[in-house]
Amino acid sequence: MDVLLSLPLASYLLAPSSTSWSTSLNLLFFYMTWTTLILSHSPLRIRIVGTLAIRLALWLLPSLLSLLFDLGLPSLAESLKFGGRSALPPRNARQLARQLALAAANLAILSAAEAASSFASAAVFAENDFRTSSALPLPWQLAKHVLLLLFVRELIHYPVHRYALHGDSAVARLHARYAHARAAAPYSLQLLTDHPVPLLLHRFVPVYLPALALRPHLLTYFVFLSLCTAEETMAMSGYSVVPGIVMGGISRRCAIHYAGGGTSNYGAWGLLDWVHGTSRGGDVLEDVKAEADKHQLKARSARKADSGASAIQNGIEALRNGGGNGPRRSPRTRSAKKSS
Repeated sequence: MDVLLSLPLASYLLAPSSTSWSTSLNLLFFYMTWTTLILSHSPLRIRIVGTLAIRLALWLLPSLLSLLFDLGLPSLAESLKFGGRSALPPRNARQLARQLALAAANLAILSAAEAASSFASAAVFAENDFRTSSALPLPWQLAKHVLLLLFVRELIHYPVHRYALHGDSAVARLHARYAHARAAAPYSLQLLTDHPVPLLLHRFVPVYLPALALRPHLLTYFVFLSLCTAEETMAMSGYSVVPGIVMGGISRRCAIHYAGGGTSNYGAWGLLDWVHGTSRGGDVLEDVKAEADKHQLKARSARKADSGASAIQNGIEALRNGGGNGPRRSPRTRSAKKSS
């Protein structure tokens, strides 16, 4: 617990009155916390507790909250779900308890995989798989590495999901039995309710392999894992309204994948689905185009509103400066005209 509370991200978010600090003080506090952390704990312990905290905060907690919402307000929840009532989670307490127990066991297996991969890297390369030093990654380097990791993850995720998990093999049958037990849009708890073998292939391998090849800073891996976990949680929510530029399309394609028994939409983002023609329910390019059209519509509406407001303002100024039948004469001008 002391490691969890001493994580730089947690300390930064939980620090009192942090909104009043300047950016320099925030960075200094972050650096000091991170340096203290790596000096007082082993890299293995930091990694295991850090990845566990990310999955607890970005998957388990949102999943339980959305599950309570779906069960507590089913009439409202079904209006937000792809597939309506059929996409709601079962109300069988025993079935939900088994799913929660399986998800918790798989969460422990993922943490064990993180530890095992760290030990294996130390045995093969004689060093940690990720750099754990007091020197923080520069913002541009962090962003560049995260984008590269996300792109390579897509390249790995598609073939693993399509050919290993939906092919003709024992692993594919396990995945169909556990992950695709029902033909309906998923809910976020189902993210880890799979058999451990296909789960590791689906949720761990596409994330870890590109990071192992790049060997970035441990903080970069934490950011990358956070983005992937948040994306997967929202994609598995089954909701038709989710935050993000293209997350709505990702969630829609994920719902179609589960409702259709896994016959389409194998990629995380849908890029390789578009390339291979396995997209159903619209592809990622259509989502980007729709988002661009929406922003252009907002811009056009704003311009029209500005022109309308200008017209109204001009009309008010005209009424102030003159009447409806021409310029208004002062009383002195009217009397002078009568005398002449």
